[in-house]
Amino acid sequence: MKVLSGIQPTGAIHWGNYFGAIQQYIALQNNEQAFYFIANLHALNQVRDAAKLHEYTFEMAIDLLALGLDPNKATLFVQSDVPEISQLCWILLTGAPMGLLERCVAYKDKVAKGQPADAGLFTYPVLQAADILAYDSDTVPVGADQVQHIEVCRDLAGSFNHQFGQTFVMPKAHVLEASARVPGTDGEKMSKSYNNTLAVFEDAKAQRKQIMRIVTDSRPMDQAKEPAGDVLYDLFSLVAPDADRESMAALYRRGGFGYGDIKKALADAAEKFWAEPRARRAELAAKPDQVRQILGDGAAKARKKAAEVLKRAQKACGIPA
Repeated sequence: MKVLSGIQPTGAIHWGNYFGAIQQYIALQNNEQAFYFIANLHALNQVRDAAKLHEYTFEMAIDLLALGLDPNKATLFVQSDVPEISQLCWILLTGAPMGLLERCVAYKDKVAKGQPADAGLFTYPVLQAADILAYDSDTVPVGADQVQHIEVCRDLAGSFNHQFGQTFVMPKAHVLEASARVPGTDGEKMSKSYNNTLAVFEDAKAQRKQIMRIVTDSRPMDQAKEPAGDVLYDLFSLVAPDADRESMAALYRRGGFGYGDIKKALADAAEKFWAEPRARRAELAAKPDQVRQILGDGAAKARKKAAEVLKRAQKACGIPA
């Protein structure tokens, strides 16, 4: 299995990023090939501050390594360090039907929410296709909302192969588990755009205060409640051991508890769960040259493979390599 995925550096990693995707990316790093990149070119659609984008990109590398991405197993690199991607993107753009891109739900949704309808956002799926095809990836772990973009990639690759001969490997989506949906502090899906996140690497004391401020319903203390669907229980379930989770579920169904006690238990469980990654992150942050070396080595490996695929595509369509 040849795995590839990327994550945009648009700010601090939160619980939703980890449980919804990163945890599963790391589980897939023990494969024939695992390429993971920090998608700073994609992030330009949202981050228009040069200093912030530079900071977010490097901090994302530290975060991923602290969370368990192993450079001895997986290749970690920054997207813009592989210029072959942009070259391949243009080749794919020349054969990308406007109607195909206009039908992309992610584009229509973002425009509906007020995000500027620029060319970068519109052609996002083509750059994503270049990311995938450049490494002969056959497996792309994505959330359910990104499956359409993989289909666009397959359409573009299939059309190119039909017109110019077999050039690109046809990838397939590896849909991440829907059960990994993480509620935000307001009960909605955890998202930076909703301002309802819990940052993975937040100071433990600061995060405890944030958890204690989560708004709950007005259920009387003696009233029993079904745990599933309750924001505090759902968050607790992510960071607590199985036995503690079962005990908490039994408490909910029995009743006779206050939400303040649940919040304290959640904060305690979160502090223990994130203690090791937070310690690793502090060590990595103190060794920036080591992180840069990992990214440099990753980029060199990624460029070698991307150059091979780009040359293949250029030769197929008549562009001198």
